[in-house]
Amino acid sequence: MKTGTGYRFLAMILAAALLSFGCGRETGNDAPAPAPESAPAPVSAPARESVQAPVSVPAPETETIEEVPEVPPAEEEPAVFIGGETVVTGGRDAVGEHGVIAAGREDAAQIGIDIMKQGGNAIDAAVAIGFALGVSEQQSSGIGGGGFMIVRFGETGEVVFIDFRDKAAAAASLDQWTILPDGSVKDQENKIGAKAVAVPGEVKGLLYALETYGTMDRESVMQPAIEMAENGFEVSGITSRDIKDAYGAISAFPSTAAIYLDPEWEMPYEPGDVIRNEDLANTLKLIARDGEEVFYRGEIAQKIVDTVQKYGGNLTMQDFADYEIHVTEPVRGSYRGYDVYSSALPSSGGTIILEILNILENFDVAAMDPESAEYFHLMSEAMKLGFADRAAYMGDPLFVDVPVEGILSKEYARQQAERIDPERAGTFEAGEPMPFESASTTHYSIIDEKGNMVAVTKTVDATFASGLVAEGTGILLNDTLFDFSVDPESPNVIEGGKRPLSSMSPTLVLKDGEPFLALGAPGTTRIITGVAQTISKVIDHGMQIQEAVDAVRMHDDYGVLILEDRVDESVKKELEAMGHELETGEVWFTFPCVQACMRTKEGTLLGAADPRRDGRALGW
Repeated sequence: MKTGTGYRFLAMILAAALLSFGCGRETGNDAPAPAPESAPAPVSAPARESVQAPVSVPAPETETIEEVPEVPPAEEEPAVFIGGETVVTGGRDAVGEHGVIAAGREDAAQIGIDIMKQGGNAIDAAVAIGFALGVSEQQSSGIGGGGFMIVRFGETGEVVFIDFRDKAAAAASLDQWTILPDGSVKDQENKIGAKAVAVPGEVKGLLYALETYGTMDRESVMQPAIEMAENGFEVSGITSRDIKDAYGAISAFPSTAAIYLDPEWEMPYEPGDVIRNEDLANTLKLIARDGEEVFYRGEIAQKIVDTVQKYGGNLTMQDFADYEIHVTEPVRGSYRGYDVYSSALPSSGGTIILEILNILENFDVAAMDPESAEYFHLMSEAMKLGFADRAAYMGDPLFVDVPVEGILSKEYARQQAERIDPERAGTFEAGEPMPFESASTTHYSIIDEKGNMVAVTKTVDATFASGLVAEGTGILLNDTLFDFSVDPESPNVIEGGKRPLSSMSPTLVLKDGEPFLALGAPGTTRIITGVAQTISKVIDHGMQIQEAVDAVRMHDDYGVLILEDRVDESVKKELEAMGHELETGEVWFTFPCVQACMRTKEGTLLGAADPRRDGRALGW
């Protein structure tokens, strides 16, 4: 399906003009384009009325506290138009009797519902959704990436955490990049191209969950994703925007451009267009037939390794063969009588969410107006205390000793709470901040009638990741190595075989041993603060789950209070008078996007999807 061909033709002419004048940077300045051997810069994508010249591609090295009352789903409200985007603030929630799902795309949520209708459990549905999102939302997650899953089994009440985070190659080190005096990496090689790619963990993680805890066979669970890749999926406004934003990286690699740029015009797809990925469909068929072996020791691994090495990366077949997932206990804490389970290391998310909640427990949050300066100030201070500890201590526990028990201590939280001045913004420093992480991740949550709960957060890291699709596979490869620090003294410095620190925080909340909430979000460090705020708003303020997801959101990690611009001007002035540096550039944050499910005390299942992206909840 084609749209806007007239605009695309005009864009082609403009592109030629821009190239003739040597323009090729997001800022539109006249600096020279990167040399052919450089990694492509992540330039902005062309809109219909303008175009960004393709960036140069790296030359291949070879050829070429009360129970919340049950509330019916909100009625659909008019769309709110923000910065050219459409934010639909109603009609995203759902009610279910047998199961409920909240996911980043409706097509994936529907696949999960269909799996449960066929007799599958929440784990079967989670695996089917995971593979489907790797087709229709591949810019955010997919089998070229990794993630975390937390599962609660209704029959036994056991909760397990599955770590399928990507892992650096054995040969990985700081020496693979040139570190510039300002601490950045030359040509962004830790973000764009083959030198940013780690061993993907998603295939092993999803198939382990299916084979260990699911009830359906691999072929049945993967077939919907295969059909989606073959038949295509409709491009949303968000997907079109993401393609445009990553146009420089996409256009730099022919294998990526062949999928995500209109072949007739070599331009980004527009909303309503259909994207098909035949190579990915064939790859998924191989995995459905042969299992993880073909991905980690067979022809798929070989194609990934060949592509990565062609563009200068260091992954090997042995790296793939050596990859293992980790199945452990999640971190566990409590908040005002509710049990909270969340992601264990190498995700810092679960530990810091619990630290923030532990600090909040020392204050009467329920008595505060959730859109008041008093509330935002307290949340800001609790967040900054948590992030100071994250910066100082967090890393891969196989390489670094992390004082998790101490950070989760209620007594420690009381001491932290005493550091908060109710009238003035504080500065809490402990070590150096971690490097920036990508916001382009996905999350989905599921609760079924048997009490099974699943929360999954997974990613390829940046939007469109490394920009590199492994040739002949349709797989977009992660840029997970960007999540490592380039500071040799950091606990999160890159090392061979190491998993980088993450903020991904799939989380479960139980009350008296029974399911209450399953939630999580994409959005870098904002995942941590978004999940903590949602839990607090439900428990402290008695909000129903969609109301809590839609509520005004804020974030503070290292001293700038970032606040959605939906609060009264007097609140902003009061926060500034307290000493907060305030940033209110967005009416709605782009991230984090919380996808959550809830079971009421009556047993009704509620789903809530975040209006900040393409999320949708479905139930049956």
